[in-house]
Amino acid sequence: QVQLVESGGGSVQAGGSLTLSCVASGHVRSRTNMAWFRQAPGKAREGIVYIGSAGGTFYGDSVKGRFTVSQDNDNNKNTVYLQMNNLEPEDTAMYYCAAGPSCGGCYVLSSQTYTYWGQGTQVTVSS
Repeated sequence: QVQLVESGGGSVQAGGSLTLSCVASGHVRSRTNMAWFRQAPGKAREGIVYIGSAGGTFYGDSVKGRFTVSQDNDNNKNTVYLQMNNLEPEDTAMYYCAAGPSCGGCYVLSSQTYTYWGQGTQVTVSS
């Protein structure tokens, strides 16, 4: 089992910044892959950024160059951060942290890659 707790959402004006955090605890191998997803009302859930236990990252086109993912690991938990800069109204969504075990040949921004999900944190960007 893995527990994920997100924080850091809020409201900001276009061009502003926010940093989201996700604290992951539990079975280490089940959180080898970590990612952030988002879902806006009426839209499908979108994978936006991935980070692996070894530090490898992958960004979706919609956030590349504006968002940065990082992590801090210790023996019992890892914290994944999502620094979001130059926010746009189109970034308004519920943001979810996800975790999953290592998987060969899987697409790291597909929701099917992940087993565990956080409760979500709302980000609202006004124009």
